[in-house]
Amino acid sequence: MPDIFFNSNSGASPGYLAMPADLPAPGVVVLQEWWGLDGHIRSVCDRLAGQGFVALAPDLYRREPTTQPDEAQQRMMALSMENAEKDMRGAAEHLISLRGVSGERVGAVGFCLGGGLAVWAAAASPLIGATVSYYYVMPHGKPDFTNITGPVLGHFGTADEFVSPEEARALETELRDAGVDTTFEFYEGAGHAFFNDTNRLGTYEPEIAARSWGAHHRLFTGAVGRRESLNRRVCPLMTS
Repeated sequence: MPDIFFNSNSGASPGYLAMPADLPAPGVVVLQEWWGLDGHIRSVCDRLAGQGFVALAPDLYRREPTTQPDEAQQRMMALSMENAEKDMRGAAEHLISLRGVSGERVGAVGFCLGGGLAVWAAAASPLIGATVSYYYVMPHGKPDFTNITGPVLGHFGTADEFVSPEEARALETELRDAGVDTTFEFYEGAGHAFFNDTNRLGTYEPEIAARSWGAHHRLFTGAVGRRESLNRRVCPLMTS
């Protein structure tokens, strides 16, 4: 699967695109953890492609990923949300423009920092029709949640050292109060990054990861998985 460049208001934006065998297919924007666009996020794109989605992960840092927590935190805190928003909107627009992508809207899924970014993307882009947030982290404030027009599914562990259940439930209430169709799932005893099979934090939970994956697969299939007419603006199937 290729590294690509796609157009956004911040210029030519880099990313990783994974395509399924059968097209047309619905699209999903995949948003990185604080490590960057690493092998794990690429594998999430590949897995989505294997299950019938066109998946695009924008490289928001525009540099090689790191494995060092201190460096990852520095990069996360230095992230320009103005540019990140442009890249996320551009990723959604790029997916919709692809000849092999069905439907008029796409999904968004993210992990840790990406969990916060996925919700931000849903507020920033009307093209995001469903959002999945794994253990939401967002140190740069909040977007206007009333702009979110599709459902939001959240996955949280009750033993998360970065996002407490109380903080997650407060976010759930805030989203619902903004009129967002919100469902948060809590997994007893799971820590932060329970979905990340690199197990960098020692918190990977295979069974919980599989359960959560099934839930968001159903959400995307229902919300953005409709095979609609391709009589709309298109660009070639692959862009480099």
